[in-house]
Formats: sequence, structure tokens, C-alpha cells
Amino acid sequence: MSARAAAKAIDALRRGWPIELRAPGEEPLTLLAIETADEGRLRAFAPGDYGVLISSGRAETLKLLNQRASGDPDQPVVIERAPWFDMALATAIADPQRDLSTPLKGPFRTLENQRPVATAAALQLARIAGLLPAFFTDGIDPEVTITPDDIAAHEDAARLSIAVRARLPVDGAEDAEIIAFRSPESADEHVALIVGKPNGRAPVVRLHSECLTGDVLGSLKCDCGPQLHAAIHAIEESRWGILLYLRQEGRGIGLINKLRAYALQDQGFDTVDANTRLGFAIDARDFGVAARMLTLLGQGEVRLLTNNPAKVAGLEAAGVRVIERVPHFLPTNPHNERYLATKRDRTGHQL
Repeated sequence: MSARAAAKAIDALRRGWPIELRAPGEEPLTLLAIETADEGRLRAFAPGDYGVLISSGRAETLKLLNQRASGDPDQPVVIERAPWFDMALATAIADPQRDLSTPLKGPFRTLENQRPVATAAALQLARIAGLLPAFFTDGIDPEVTITPDDIAAHEDAARLSIAVRARLPVDGAEDAEIIAFRSPESADEHVALIVGKPNGRAPVVRLHSECLTGDVLGSLKCDCGPQLHAAIHAIEESRWGILLYLRQEGRGIGLINKLRAYALQDQGFDTVDANTRLGFAIDARDFGVAARMLTLLGQGEVRLLTNNPAKVAGLEAAGVRVIERVPHFLPTNPHNERYLATKRDRTGHQL
């Protein structure tokens, strides 16, 4: 098991190089990410026949599955290659932004998935790499060979450690300290902002997932920026607490895929449907990372500032006790009313 091997595979996929996944009891699975491939790379990878791997959420969009089969949108689906397959068609299959311009892509036929462990790991790896979960399969000359255990090691929150800490007065909380965390292989560096000093009570804690568009650019499509600043003020008012800033953009699917979801929202889909049409889970975040950060900070009990029950469940499943859920209410604006309604009605947020 090697987290380093998974890091090499992520780099290879992003560069348009093939990799191989080996799962116990299954035939090896070679993969070329459709998003970073081109005609030349596809010919080199598969001089003859090849297969196509997508997620069940994407397969449902393409009308390849019944509703029950698509209940878990990030499960693997194998498509039989049709005679008319080419790079342009594969790109249209992978990217739902092209659905309006290329509405007729089939018919296609799904095949029995003989490598369920390796194919599921492949889709997980695509998400970690920030790529669309769609691959050409069964080619030659992989650059890297890895196993599902390698991917699990790469995602293991226990590998996170404190890198540095420093005083950081911020707007709304001048008595604050910032602490950065990182793991050996991942480029994601999470931070904690500690406001005030321990006072014998469980800290007020806010888990804030990175949102470049909301936190930095002031996007009105979401409520992330206002939530971030309101959380700092709320923690300051409590005299003692921690803001965890988690590098899990777009509910864990990455910045590029989040912006793809934005483009789908412009076509009329809500945030949930946009994510599943892309082929991802509705929420792919790992709150075990937050639990590990709190553990390293010596905090086993917290008062969690959130409207999201999944955050409570995620922390408690990872060993951090939530003794109180503190609501976090903010006003809407005309641009994010639908977004907030979707969080309430489809993802269980208690707004």
C-alpha cells in the first residue's frame, strides 16, 4: 500500500497518460482519462478495441440505467464500444455541458462489470484528480500501476499532521492563530483558525469547505463568503472556538468540476442534479479530515456551528463528539434563493 503511488497516478491522469489499476481477484484495468486524452493518445493507448467507463449518474443522464440502478450516482458503469465511437463522441459522453449541443449520442449498451472494485477505485481517483469520471479502458503501456489500497492510503486522514502555526489577527477576531495541516503526498493544505483561548468549555467549531468563488470573488450564487465571515464573528462572540478551512472545493469535486456544475445550473439544473449529471456523489467531502485536525488540536468535543446534519454525523463517525449543533442562519439574495432551497429540500439542511 503506497500513497506515493496514488500521487503518481493522479499526476499521470492529469497529463493524459494511461495508468493501470490492479484489484485482488480481478483482471488488471488500464485507464486513460477521456478529459485529458486526444486522438493521438487514444490511438497509442488502444490501437485496437477499447471500452468506456463512466459513473451511474452519468449513465442515467444518457438513459442507460433504470432509476434504482442510478440511485448511487458515483457507481461504475461499463459501456460497450460501438462502431461509431471516436474521440468527439467520447468527449460528449463524458461532459454533460455538451448535452444540449449533442443530444443524440446512442444507442449504447452497458456490459456486466467484471471488475467492480477496480472500476469504483478509478472513479474515486478521477474525483481526487479533479477530472470528469470517465475513462477509456483496456489499452496498453500504463505509466503507473496502483491498487485501490494505494488510493485509500492517499485519502487517509490519519496521514495529516501540523506543518506550521502563527499568530494571525483577522477582521472580526484580532486574537487569532492560524495552523496549517498537510499530508506527505496531497497538495491540499487545510488550515485552522483558532479564535480566543480555551476556557474549559467545548469550542464552537465551524467546518468551512473552500469556495474560491464565494470566499474570494464574492459570488452571490452561494452563501459561502457570508457564512465564512459570520462564522468568525460568531466564534469571536463565544470567546473560544475554531474555524476549519477545508480544501474540499465544490463539495469535494474540485474547482473545475464545480464550475462545470455552475454551467449546468445556467442550463436550469439545481446543484444536486448538476453534480449527478457530472457523475459525482451529491456530497463527496470527507469530514474525517476535519476530525483529524480537531484531534491534533486536542479537541474531542465540540459545539458545531452548522445547519448540515451530515457534518454532525461525519464528525461523530470519525470520533469527535458533537455536544451541540449551533444553527448558522444568514439572509438570502435573489441569486442564491434556489441554491439554499435545494440545500433545504434535497440535502437535509435545516435552514
